[in-house]
Amino acid sequence: MKSIPDYKTNQLLQISIALLSALIGGFFFSFFKLPIPWLLGPMTAVLIVSNLGKIKLHWPIYIRNTGLIIVGYSIGLTFTRDTLFTMILKLPSMAFMTFLLILICTGMAFFISRITDINFPTALTSSIPGGLSQIITFAEETKGIDITTVTFFQVIRVIMIIFFVPFLIFSPLFSKEGLETVPQVISTNVQQEFFPQIISFAIFSVLIALIGKKINLPTAFLLGPILGIAFLNVSGVQGPPLPSAVLDISQFMIGGYIGLLLKPDKLKHKAKIIPAALFSSLILVGMSLGMSFLLVWQYQFSAITSFLSLAPGGADQMGIIGHELEADVSMITGYQLFRILFIFFAVPPLLKLILGFSLKKKEYDGE
Repeated sequence: MKSIPDYKTNQLLQISIALLSALIGGFFFSFFKLPIPWLLGPMTAVLIVSNLGKIKLHWPIYIRNTGLIIVGYSIGLTFTRDTLFTMILKLPSMAFMTFLLILICTGMAFFISRITDINFPTALTSSIPGGLSQIITFAEETKGIDITTVTFFQVIRVIMIIFFVPFLIFSPLFSKEGLETVPQVISTNVQQEFFPQIISFAIFSVLIALIGKKINLPTAFLLGPILGIAFLNVSGVQGPPLPSAVLDISQFMIGGYIGLLLKPDKLKHKAKIIPAALFSSLILVGMSLGMSFLLVWQYQFSAITSFLSLAPGGADQMGIIGHELEADVSMITGYQLFRILFIFFAVPPLLKLILGFSLKKKEYDGE
């Protein structure tokens, strides 16, 4: 007699339950017309089911990576020669805004280290709004940093921002102009050209993502296709636009993965750390919102484009939201990617310097 497969050890069953939960969440959010339904819906459903404690879920990384490649391709299509020239002119603004945001994060980390038991290097690593995987990898490789606390801070900030930003944008604070969904009408010519042309662009996007991963490019499965497709687009080789259904599927692939990242059961001192993580996330969103008005004033960007350009949520999530809202995705991606690259190259050496100083101070105080 064959035994019934145990959901706690059967990975295929774990994946199936996760996909089903995400699908139900997506349909639920879509039915009630909530913002970004196929990103927030699957994320919410998987987050709830995975934390019930009775069912273990699994979301393969290759599903998330496939979603990122699709989003990267779509964002890459928004880059033209004009937007590239505009971004070059905006480099001083990108540098200033990034530096200002990191300065704010440093002050916030100092405050958090004072009111909790978290040491300053851990608090600073937790507060930096960089690429999630890059910051966590750095924390894993650096002694003296609590990786569980860093992971929790980073993940809860990303999840809060992904939830908070769409609802904030749809609130009365922002003008409703430009928020109406523009029907994505695809002409007969585009439909005819979608196949087989898309196959060559899909293969190119996958290859450039794998090459990016090989050379340790930050967020390679997103940034690789963005840079590759943008280069082709600027060179005059334009790929076919993706149907909205494909973009919904990509959001589904990413949303389910994010929902599995947060694991409160593994966190120590929840009573202190959870309020601190929520507080720091709210401060970052508030500061980003305030800074975004500078872009509106200086460059006449729309309020939505300005806010998403500076929101500390990552290029993939902010790019998806911007795409849904018909914002200037290329500008949003430009600001977000500049910050990711700056943090990837400049912040780890700075954190190591601060950590070394902190350890020396402890040794000195102990003598």
